[in-house]
Amino acid sequence: MPKPFTEVERQEFLAGKHVAVLSVAATDGRPPASVPIWYDYSPGGDIRINTGAGRRKARLIQEAGVVTLTVQREELPYQYVIVEGTVIDTTTPAPQEVREAIATRYLGPEAARAFADRMDGIKSVLFTIRPDRWITQDYSGEL
Repeated sequence: MPKPFTEVERQEFLAGKHVAVLSVAATDGRPPASVPIWYDYSPGGDIRINTGAGRRKARLIQEAGVVTLTVQREELPYQYVIVEGTVIDTTTPAPQEVREAIATRYLGPEAARAFADRMDGIKSVLFTIRPDRWITQDYSGEL
């Protein structure tokens, strides 16, 4: 039988290196936008995501002010954390050091610096999201 994560487990899972799926309501007659995205999170803190300021998801996030972030483990044992959150800060342009910190989670320090440098000159926005509601499931007891 699947069980929810404890608070410590869910925060550690979210702090792990995963690609998230960000979902945000659409106001343009289309379905909600759901896109894979890199993110930054430390247990007990807020979630930070960086994206191009001219992207549809950036506009929708600004309009909605709330998002859902889904992070999952795709291999067995299957686990996931869903966070519903409120955008509490928007920074344009996203600071270089934050862009680099997010990229470091996925690419390592050297490649992250190169990635962040390539993004210089591209208008970006940093969203800080406060987790409001957590939904979790751990299927490790199922195996």
